[in-house]
Amino acid sequence: MLPPETGLDGWLRYAALPDECAGLRTRYSTIISHMDSQSSPIFTAARELQFGLSKILSQNVSLETKLLGTAASSSIVVGTIKTFSSTGRDIHETLSLKEDGYCLVCKDGKATEIIGQNERGALYGAFELLRLLSQNHPLPEMRISNPSAPIRWVNQWDNLDGSIERGYAGPSIFFADGYVLDDLTRVQQYARLLASVGLNGLIVNNVNSNYNLLKPINMQGLARIADIMRPWGVRIGISLNFDTPKGLGGLQTSDPLDPDVISWWEDITSELYRHVSDMLGYLIKANSEGQPGPLTYGRTLADGANMFARALQPHGDGVVVYRAFVYNHHLDESDWKNDRANAAVEYFDGLDTQFEDNVIIQIKYGPIDFQIREPPSPLLAHLRKTPIILELQVTQEYLGQQDHVVYLPPLWKTIFDFDLHIDGQQSLVRDVVSGQRFNWSKSGYAAVVNVGNDLTWLGSHLAMANLYAYGLCTWDPQQSEVDIIQGWAQLTFGLYKTIANTITNIFMTSWPTYEDYSGNLGIQTLCDIVTHCHYGPCPAAQDGNGWGQWTRADAHSIGMDRTVATGTGNAGQYPQVVAERFECIDTTPDELLLWFHHVPYTHRLKSGKTVIQHFYDAHYSGACVAQTFPQQWEALRGLIDDDRFDHVAFRLRYQAGHALVWRDSINNFYYAKCGIKDEHHRVGNHAWRIEAEDMTLEGYEVVPVTPFEAASGGKAIATMPGADIGTAQCTVAFPSGIYDIAINYYDHLGGRSQYQIFLNDILIGAWKGDLEDKLSHDFSDRMDGHSATRVTFNKVDVKKGDSLTIVGRPDGSELAPIDYISLLPQGIVD
Repeated sequence: MLPPETGLDGWLRYAALPDECAGLRTRYSTIISHMDSQSSPIFTAARELQFGLSKILSQNVSLETKLLGTAASSSIVVGTIKTFSSTGRDIHETLSLKEDGYCLVCKDGKATEIIGQNERGALYGAFELLRLLSQNHPLPEMRISNPSAPIRWVNQWDNLDGSIERGYAGPSIFFADGYVLDDLTRVQQYARLLASVGLNGLIVNNVNSNYNLLKPINMQGLARIADIMRPWGVRIGISLNFDTPKGLGGLQTSDPLDPDVISWWEDITSELYRHVSDMLGYLIKANSEGQPGPLTYGRTLADGANMFARALQPHGDGVVVYRAFVYNHHLDESDWKNDRANAAVEYFDGLDTQFEDNVIIQIKYGPIDFQIREPPSPLLAHLRKTPIILELQVTQEYLGQQDHVVYLPPLWKTIFDFDLHIDGQQSLVRDVVSGQRFNWSKSGYAAVVNVGNDLTWLGSHLAMANLYAYGLCTWDPQQSEVDIIQGWAQLTFGLYKTIANTITNIFMTSWPTYEDYSGNLGIQTLCDIVTHCHYGPCPAAQDGNGWGQWTRADAHSIGMDRTVATGTGNAGQYPQVVAERFECIDTTPDELLLWFHHVPYTHRLKSGKTVIQHFYDAHYSGACVAQTFPQQWEALRGLIDDDRFDHVAFRLRYQAGHALVWRDSINNFYYAKCGIKDEHHRVGNHAWRIEAEDMTLEGYEVVPVTPFEAASGGKAIATMPGADIGTAQCTVAFPSGIYDIAINYYDHLGGRSQYQIFLNDILIGAWKGDLEDKLSHDFSDRMDGHSATRVTFNKVDVKKGDSLTIVGRPDGSELAPIDYISLLPQGIVD
């Protein structure tokens, strides 16, 4: 039996190579660091190498700090171009290194050298050497590696009270009860993970910032965080609340042109730099979702950004990162010209030449908000002088919240590789972001990351692949997403080919699978956007709201008309070549059809299917593929330690069940909306299903479910008020045989109901409504698409005429609710 693992080390487990592999490796005698300061990333690199070699190769290697012109062939020498040059070493081959780049030299008969362009580069090179050793790859004679962009940051959404917005993995590792934590052990461990994939910056707190972060005691705390992260080459910055001069400073205004406000920010910035001398700068969210900002005071966005920029300028290279996520969240849907997707360009167009040189605009990859599929934000094509940061999300806010496996690089690639044709020239998004297209010196990437104090970091072992991949993609956005996931699988779970192949198969189908059963043809993720959840299916929530995430679905047609000719004009915000492609329905790719065009449900796609039939088919197909995930994972039993195997297996089974909830909710909703039947007669027809409301009930009552599509037939059963127990019984009318018995029920906040299922008074299974203790997504407190779930008992011998009984015991406000039971012959998906 393999020893249990928690996941705390992530992909940095440094599992020992098999003896037959380790024995073929060079026996290293010494690691030589060109720096002796423990705050230096070079010294950190040397210590990491020493630790890694002890684990991977079982070699106890000494560590020395000195400058040597020539080192023994069994040594690993770590330094920078500057330190190697000071020893007389000829390093002309490293002259092509960019900031943070490295050169790894492993020539036979000579010392292994890790030469960084700077100290961070030396650390990244050390991690690359350990990655190669961990995967038992051959070492290169010489490898030069440069990052694609200088900015490779993460944005934390941690709040001062210790909660995390979109946090699915426990409380913050940075804050609690209004203050920076005393124990920052996990911060050091996190910095190590970030550095290992080349990430060099971190915004510590939520963009929905609390001004109390700037109190003296928390500035001291920020200094402690910076001190911990600095040896790993990770610099910190902070998010600011625009109204802090009023809220904390006691001023009457936060007007960015008011002299007192300007002076206040200059003073507080100086105080921050006294605590964190290498602070990255500020991240600003303003005039969005009710946040105050410069528009509140009749000023421009440039006025607001420049006030912060000027306060930072005396302190070195600090930058203002101003989020382009500015929009009116009280839009009137009755006006067909209104379109939230237009907001970024409308607010920022014309300001390109008005920002200070140390202002960077952070733009979400799509025009709305981290949906399952979006075109690139058109604002990416509107800035020439002002550099940008492309904002991604590891957090999976709209993509299963880390309880559905969704591997994100294939989605990111649709953005990275998109040609914007700016000014009629090739303009791949990745080349714009890197700074190459417009010769920017400061630009790059940021991702929202929601690590918490859970030992898995993200609440799921599998979700960590997206954090790993984010680092590698920002270093090289052209890197193969297959290579990335195979490498992660080997580092995280082991070198067996079955492990890498199985995980690769699941992951590479996971994004299209989730798209199929959640929202396709560019319709967005059809989740509930009105509540805080953003998780389960609720297509009705996509219209009739002020947030602007609309589908404009009625009984006859669906989709946003974003054309210039008849719609919101969003297509025209793109450069001409792209605009013409999206303006015309015939040249718009089907996967973005409903993003740009409002069409009848009977509109024929390029595949020949109608829109509504594509909806039906895709949701059935996606849910069917999700059923294979737990089956594929089963092949890894015994190859992975039981703790992590069971953790993943449980989540994949949950996802398989919830995919069916998605399938039925979306299909039932649109069938009810348009009345067009599924050509294959699946929607609304479930041959192996027993509705709970059709069973003989005692202590239970039939209740409507809202939204109706979140329940089979729109109804479920729940125990009566005051009842201690409820029973639902039926006589099996299906032919005798071996069945998987699946029960769909609701597991919501408010209690932990208990259930038992009996066949002819013989207990065949029991479970508890305690998913809130086992999973980590945003839960609701009622019966809906968020809480609908499934439990299955496999291979039960059932005879026609048997009595099937479910006993439910309510707890609190959770009244042991049940939707239906399915008796599924082997190989049948309900």
